[in-house]
Amino acid sequence: MSPSLLAALVLLLTAPGTSREVSGVEVPGTFTAGGQELKLNGAGLRRKFIVNVYVGALYLAELSHDAEAVVAVEAPKAVRMAFLRDVTRSQMMGAFREGFENNTKEGLSDLLAKLSAVEGSLPNLKRGEVLVVRYEPGQGSTIGVEGQPSVTVPGKDFADALFRCWLGPRPADDSLKKAMLGG
Repeated sequence: MSPSLLAALVLLLTAPGTSREVSGVEVPGTFTAGGQELKLNGAGLRRKFIVNVYVGALYLAELSHDAEAVVAVEAPKAVRMAFLRDVTRSQMMGAFREGFENNTKEGLSDLLAKLSAVEGSLPNLKRGEVLVVRYEPGQGSTIGVEGQPSVTVPGKDFADALFRCWLGPRPADDSLKKAMLGG
């Protein structure tokens, strides 16, 4: 195979909007939210210390490498997390709370109260399950495991705080942030 053909193949396989495999997980190239087909912006591995926790994927209507723009845009967007290990509801809620506290200062107490409303609906997550966080303008943020009941929290401010967990100045995992932004 010629070097130019090989380079074109690598570019095609890693281009935003195409499906790919990350740590043994097939990440779809598209996802539907708000009646709109979103494109895979980027995907990567969430690690905590030396443990692989989940493969996270960011889906957007318009691809972007700018974290602040992704958070700010008033358009459908989603994060899919395919779990590589079991994670308790308490661990997941703790991660969300930490993300809110590290990346959102304005209105934090109200946002944490909204986040607490999610806790009763969030199950313990099992290896192989996919948790989806989806924002749809005018509807709010929907959080739930694929194929199970979900909960919707109104407000763009809540969505912004959620997406900052991955894309804020102090994300849970810097390498996952970079991967989600296509880097």
